[in-house]
Amino acid sequence: MTGTGAATTDRGAGRRVARAPRALAAVAVVVSGVVHLYLWQQGYFQGMWLRPLFLAQGVGGVVLGVLLLVWRGALPLVGAVLYGAATLGGFVVATTPAGLLGVRARWEGWPEWGSAVTEVVAVVAGLWALRRERR
Repeated sequence: MTGTGAATTDRGAGRRVARAPRALAAVAVVVSGVVHLYLWQQGYFQGMWLRPLFLAQGVGGVVLGVLLLVWRGALPLVGAVLYGAATLGGFVVATTPAGLLGVRARWEGWPEWGSAVTEVVAVVAGLWALRRERR
């Protein structure tokens, strides 16, 4: 590997693989997923429509993180970008005065900030890897 985020040829698939940004995106979506699993386990949104989505978001983040490391195609990278953008977008909408379908959130606490940072990282690293691998 030459330089940070350099794409190298993956011998098995004959594709260029941007290992550093893929790994960064994988860590970001896994951490975001773990935060959502933590919030689900703590009982956040008990009795609300959003609670099962936190479980799905958590499991999805962990699965996507693994896929980013083992599946060398572009689809997991697109997934990381969409995962980060959709999750952060949903939270930002929930912080508006109107909220997100009855759910109102605030920019307070480590789960909110931790998720927001990792979701931005997932988007940036996913786009970075896509760019490197498509050259």
